[in-house]
Amino acid sequence: MSTPHLASGPQGPTALRPLLDTVLDALHTGGRTRGAPLPHGGPGAVAARIRDAVGDVLPDRGDPDALRILVHAFAAGAADPAHPHCAAHLHCPPLAVAAAADLAATALNPSLDSWDQAPAASALEDLVTRALARETGHADALVTTGGTESNQLALLLAREAHGGALRLVHGANAHHSLPRAAWLLGLPEPVVVPAPAGTLDPGALGDVLARLPGPLLVAATAGTTDTGRIDPLPEIAARCAVHGARLHVDAAYGGPLLFSDRHRPLLTGLDAAHTVTLDLHKLGWQPVPAGLLTVRDPGDLTALRHRADYLNADDDTAAGLPDLLGRSLRTTRRADVLKLAVTLKSLGRAGLGGLVDRVCDLAQEFAGLVHDDPRLDLHARPVISTVLFRPAGAGEAAVAALRRRLLTTGRAVLGRARADGRLWLKVTLLNPATRREDLAGLLTLVHQAHAEGPR
Repeated sequence: MSTPHLASGPQGPTALRPLLDTVLDALHTGGRTRGAPLPHGGPGAVAARIRDAVGDVLPDRGDPDALRILVHAFAAGAADPAHPHCAAHLHCPPLAVAAAADLAATALNPSLDSWDQAPAASALEDLVTRALARETGHADALVTTGGTESNQLALLLAREAHGGALRLVHGANAHHSLPRAAWLLGLPEPVVVPAPAGTLDPGALGDVLARLPGPLLVAATAGTTDTGRIDPLPEIAARCAVHGARLHVDAAYGGPLLFSDRHRPLLTGLDAAHTVTLDLHKLGWQPVPAGLLTVRDPGDLTALRHRADYLNADDDTAAGLPDLLGRSLRTTRRADVLKLAVTLKSLGRAGLGGLVDRVCDLAQEFAGLVHDDPRLDLHARPVISTVLFRPAGAGEAAVAALRRRLLTTGRAVLGRARADGRLWLKVTLLNPATRREDLAGLLTLVHQAHAEGPR
């Protein structure tokens, strides 16, 4: 039996080139087989087709055609975020240049737990994280797997900065990862502040901070998952300052508004936070994962210091080898920074800001179409790129069934969100290539699916 080819080394590019042709062809044919934003038939049908394609997961003898077969099946059974009718979640279509950069990181396979495994990657990460931290008015940033890990790290750093004691205070609109992080870290039950208009109420926050003993961490949100709304950051920061509370802002969704001259003012007050969550696999068009946590005070990161002699021995560090182990709670860590660096350098601020402006404009356009259709109810004008709507007069069960009907037939991928005590269909527009006719076509599919179901 011949030795399998490696992805890196002198022969790596030669070995990869024909395999890339196979992958690209299988992606193309798989997408054509699907022919829609989602495979038809629902979970059972998709699972059956995957079982048929895979057969024996670990056969006695390998199948030389496995790459083509499985990539084709994977693509045929995928939800395609680049399809204009795939608009349910904060699930972006990645840029081709970012995906290409990610291939290089995968082939070379650096691990950012010691410099000798990732010399160039560690230097690049230092440059990129500091540059992105400056966008939020901060000094440094850590690369994470996304908003959930970033929020957990924010709570951990706050807890350690206060000697292990901390109480989390967050709005009723906050992401579920925040109370979960408090639970994981053994913190007291968080205090939830009302968000009657979909954003954290600063007056109610002030009342809570006045009566609670410290130390306290307030978590605000810049871009809620359900509606894309942004908490009043300057007012929240002012109340935190008065009461001596630490401030974290979860800007996993809204953070990339910083790239847009037109939309950046929506994040006024962000620089008052001690930590900020960013997530560029949402409104940043990166392959998953691409999260960051920016930190105003680099001294907070001393809480992550950890010693493992084979990775960051004292004499190696003293000799000038960078200590990477204190840059994450993970040990093995891939070079996700490369795709970020390539994207930032390739598009620049103007290019990224233009993409942000484009999807925000699409959301306004879609909301206008909904508003002008008497058969539909619009929840509110969008703040970023999320729009909630529903068929006029439809009951909750009908709204839920309509969405599932679109999913199981593969015609469209819409999300669901609860706001103002009602269930809404959710469209999150992250595809800058979407056109007005695509938006109108999506509403046509909604009307058709609604007509097919019980009233």
